[in-house]
Amino acid sequence: MLKQFFIICSGADTNILKTSSIGEQNKYAGIGATVFFTAVMAFIASSYALYTVFDNLFSSIGFGLVWGFLIFNLDRFIVSTIKKRNSFLDEFLQATPRLILALIIAVVISKPLELKIFEKEINQVLLTEKNAMTLQNQDDIALQFTPKETELKQNIITLQSEVETKEAEVNTLYDTYITEAEGISGTKKLGKGPVYKEKREKHDVALADLQLLKETNNNKIANIETELLQLKNNYNTQVANTQPIIDGFDGLMARVTALNTLPWLPSFFIFLLFLAIETSPIIAKLLSPKGEYDFKLEDQETAIKTLVEQRVAERQLALKTDFKINDKVYNDLSNEDELYQSKRKKARALMQLQADAFYKQQQKAL
Repeated sequence: MLKQFFIICSGADTNILKTSSIGEQNKYAGIGATVFFTAVMAFIASSYALYTVFDNLFSSIGFGLVWGFLIFNLDRFIVSTIKKRNSFLDEFLQATPRLILALIIAVVISKPLELKIFEKEINQVLLTEKNAMTLQNQDDIALQFTPKETELKQNIITLQSEVETKEAEVNTLYDTYITEAEGISGTKKLGKGPVYKEKREKHDVALADLQLLKETNNNKIANIETELLQLKNNYNTQVANTQPIIDGFDGLMARVTALNTLPWLPSFFIFLLFLAIETSPIIAKLLSPKGEYDFKLEDQETAIKTLVEQRVAERQLALKTDFKINDKVYNDLSNEDELYQSKRKKARALMQLQADAFYKQQQKAL
């Protein structure tokens, strides 16, 4: 049962193989097994590749089955259409387009499986890229908020500077009236005289202004700090909203690109493995000698071809013979007087009718 299934997979004529030797049957069963398992590998590879795209198991398996059947049909067609000839060069030229197609199929099959085999290494490459993208994304978003943040912080520094300047002024006025009272500067008279009171009043006014300025500027600074906090929250929100895009950067193209950054030699050997699997049925047919099945198939095809050519030649010969007979018949009839008189009489009657019709038209015109 299994052997018969693999023979069907090879695309060979089962009726001819039934009458062939066991060796011929085993050869084509082996070719069919290679075709079948190549399709199985294509199903697995395409299912994994599509799973990385759709992230849905059932959809991936469904599309993978379609792709596996397509590869199976292509391989079966390729193998079944290669005919053994008397010249190896003719056979090779006949198989060249099919070898090119097998090369393309090998690339398509091997690439998804390479992605699965080197999944851990690819994940490490993607993680490094994601980290770099995260930092770059944060810097890019920060560029949108940095000018505003710098402006607000500068406003805080300006308000604080106003308070510090006013404090320095109040401290200077305080030192002035204290030293006046101690007789160290000013009038240099010890005691609290009129000058002392004047300087004290000036200090008290400046101190009141300082308290008012502190209260006003502190309120402004509090509002600015609230605005800075809101700005930071907006920044964090935008970073959080864009981070899932970076986290989802692990699709098929991203993984293929990451695979290309890894050393090429392991991937190349895996590709060669699948290329060997894909081309093995074709190469087996090219290298194998012309066997019993090939002779029987050639005999069957040439028999049909000879029969068709014979029938076509017979039809052409019959057509030529019919033309010759018709020519001879018409030549003989052209010499008969009875036929001549009959046609003369009918022609004379036709010309009389034409003359009468012309006369009537001329009469109507007048």
